This record gives sequence, C-alpha cells and structure tokens, in this order.
Amino acid sequence: MKQLLLVFIGGGFGSVLRFIMGKALNNSQTGIPFGTFAANILGSLFIGIILGLAAKNEAITQNHTLLLATGFCGGFTTFSTFAYENHVFLKSGDFTTFALYTIASFVVGFLAVFSGIYLVKFL
Repeated sequence: MKQLLLVFIGGGFGSVLRFIMGKALNNSQTGIPFGTFAANILGSLFIGIILGLAAKNEAITQNHTLLLATGFCGGFTTFSTFAYENHVFLKSGDFTTFALYTIASFVVGFLAVFSGIYLVKFL
C-alpha cells in the first residue's frame, strides 16, 4: 500500500507541474507545444539521473525510485499528449512540424536519459 501511495503522490506532483509548464510554454499562436516538449525532455533527463543513482551503489532506495521515477516522472512526462499533438499536426496538414516535433522528441529524449545516467557517474 505504501508503494501505491508513493507513486500516487509523485504522479500528482508531476502532473501538476506538467500542466503549469504547458500553460506557460505552449504557443497557442503557432500551435507548437513547447511545454510538452520541455516536460518530456526534462523528465527524460531526470529519470536518467534517478535510475543512474539507483544503479550506482544503490544510492537511492526502491521507495525513492517509485516516488520519483515511476510517480513524478510518469506524471510529468506524457506520451498521450505527445501523440494527440502529433495527431493535430497531421490533421491540419502540417507535416513539417509533425516530423520535426516527433524526431526531436525521440532523439533529444533518448539523449537526455543517457546524459542523466552519464552525469551520475561524475557525482
């Protein structure tokens, strides 16, 4: 039960922060979802750091990993919004933005995770 509560609390905080970032950074004039992109990339970096710390001599506990990686990062990052935004780009015929947003999200997201893990090696 404690583990469920940790994931619930972390997910709530992550979701609220993502909502705030979306409101602050998404551009309604161009339709470019900078807030979603930023949340997904920062969340990817953060999960790399968390999982790197968890693997490094068990620097953080399983409960901390559940709270931060599964809960917070799970709530902060969002594949469903990413998929919906891509649907909107395709529906409007904006294939260039669709391609750039999709490729940048995957490439920069993977690089952020690997960078987070790599950074932990120097801590």
